[in-house]
Amino acid sequence: MTQAPAPAPAPHPSAELPLQRKLVLGVQHSIAMFGATVLVPILVGLPPSVALFGAGVATLIFHALSGWRVPIFLGSSFAFIAPTALVVKEMGVGAAAGGLIAAGAMYLLFSALVALFGTEKVLRIFPPIVTGPVIMVIGLGLSSVAIDQASDNWPLSVITLLAAVLASLYGRGLFRMIPILIGVLTGYIAALLLGAVDTAALQNIRQAAWVGLPDFHAPELNWQAVAIIAPVAIVTFIEHVGDVVVNGRVVGQNFLQKPGLSRTLFADGIANMSSAVMGGPAATTYAENTGVLALTKVYDPAIIRIAAIFAILYGCSPKLAAVLQSFPQGVLGGVSILLFGMIASVGIRTLAEAQIDFAHSRNLIVVSLILVLGLGGAAFPIALGGTELTLSGMALAALVGILANLLLPTQREEADAGAGEV
Repeated sequence: MTQAPAPAPAPHPSAELPLQRKLVLGVQHSIAMFGATVLVPILVGLPPSVALFGAGVATLIFHALSGWRVPIFLGSSFAFIAPTALVVKEMGVGAAAGGLIAAGAMYLLFSALVALFGTEKVLRIFPPIVTGPVIMVIGLGLSSVAIDQASDNWPLSVITLLAAVLASLYGRGLFRMIPILIGVLTGYIAALLLGAVDTAALQNIRQAAWVGLPDFHAPELNWQAVAIIAPVAIVTFIEHVGDVVVNGRVVGQNFLQKPGLSRTLFADGIANMSSAVMGGPAATTYAENTGVLALTKVYDPAIIRIAAIFAILYGCSPKLAAVLQSFPQGVLGGVSILLFGMIASVGIRTLAEAQIDFAHSRNLIVVSLILVLGLGGAAFPIALGGTELTLSGMALAALVGILANLLLPTQREEADAGAGEV
C-alpha cells in the first residue's frame, strides 16, 4: 500500500546554468503563475498588486521552511474564492485577512497531526492507483480554463501553442528551456501586429508608474469570518498532498518523505498566513509552474525563487504588472493548453510506471470514480460548525479514491500478482 518512490528522470544540469539563463527561466515561471494569481483577487475584491507581492513572499517562505529543495510556486488559491468574496462583501478586507490567517493556522494543526502519527500512514492512503488519476484530474480539471481563454482568440492561441511546441522540440540551448516564454512572446507580438491587445490596456501601460507600493491591508479578528473561511483548509489539505505528489513525480523525488509532509504543510501554513497578513488572498501550491517543470525538465528550486522575486517586483511595479495584465486571453490559453496537458500526462505516466493491471475490475472502479467525480462537476455540500462547505473537483476525487482503495476488497488474482503496489 505504500507509494513507491518515483523513478528519477535524468535531471537537467540546472545548477550549472549561468545566472542570466536562470533569470530568463524565472521570468517564464512568473508568467505561468501570473494569470491565476491576479484573477483570484479580482474575483474576490482584493488588490491584485498585494496578491503578487504576497505570492512572492509566500513562495520564498515556503522554500526556506521546507529546506530549499521543493521546486513549488505558491499563488492565489481558487478554493477560497467563495468564502473570501462573501466575507469581503459583508465584513471587509481586514476580516477576510483574519479568516485566511486562521486557515493558515489550520495547516499548522495538520502538520502537527502528521508529525504525531507519521507520514508513512499518510503515504499508505496515496498509492499510485489513487495519485495517478488524481494527477490527471488536476491537469484535465484545469482544461476548461485553458479552452475558455483560447476561445477568446483561437488564431492567437494556435500561434502561441505552435511557438511553444516548436521551441520545446527543436530549440537548442536556452531556447529549448524556455518554450513557454517563447510562446507567450510570439503570441504577444502577433497580438500587437493584429491589433488584438486592448487599447485601454496599452494606455494603462503608458500611464502606470514604474515603482509603487501595493495597497496593503491590516488583518482584523472577526470570529464569524474565521468560521466561514478557516474550514476550507480541510479541503485544501488534500489539494496540498496532491500537488506535492505531482511535483515530486515530475522532479523524480518523493517530497512526502523528504523534506516530509509535516514540513511542507507547516511551510504552506506559514506562507499562507504571510500573504493574508498583508491583505492578500490565500496562497497555495501551483500546478501551472509544475507544468513548466515537466515541459522544460529544469528542476532547480532556485529558479522558482527567482520567479518569486519577480512576483514581488510585479507587485511593486505598476508598469510591469500592467504589461502582464495586457496579455490577451488567447495568448494565455495557448500556453495553458500545453501546461495543463503536461500535468495530466504525468498522471498517465504514474499509472504506467506502477504497472497497474486494469484487467482487474477493482482497479477500474477506483480510477473510474476518481475521473468521473473529479471531472464531471460533482459537488457535495458539507455543513461544518454552521458553515457550508462544498467538496468538489480534485479534493472530492482524491477523497473518494482514497476511500474506494481502502474499502474495496482485493481480488485473489490481484493479490497473487503482487497487489502491494495498489
